[in-house]
Amino acid sequence: MTDTPQNRDAPSSGPKKYRLDDPNNADKIYWLLIAICAVLFVADLFYHKHPYFEVEGGFGFYGWFGFIACVGLVFVARQIRKLFKRNENYYDENRNLGGDS
Repeated sequence: MTDTPQNRDAPSSGPKKYRLDDPNNADKIYWLLIAICAVLFVADLFYHKHPYFEVEGGFGFYGWFGFIACVGLVFVARQIRKLFKRNENYYDENRNLGGDS
């Protein structure tokens, strides 16, 4: 058999591996994102802001606001879930009421 690009690139046994399949690479991306967020948070000290409201001029306002809003959404969603939660067999019960469908 000749050594053509098709033969050299033929997949070995098993599924194809991607970069994020390795947990070390996923950890590197996680820590890189944390570092970028920290740098941007600290960079907030070094530029002049032009806030529309006075509270916007505070240190890290948008970071804190986003975090608090996200946590607030989680708590609100937990309360809304209580209103819309259905029994585990909700759809099975309705199917049995309909007859032989």
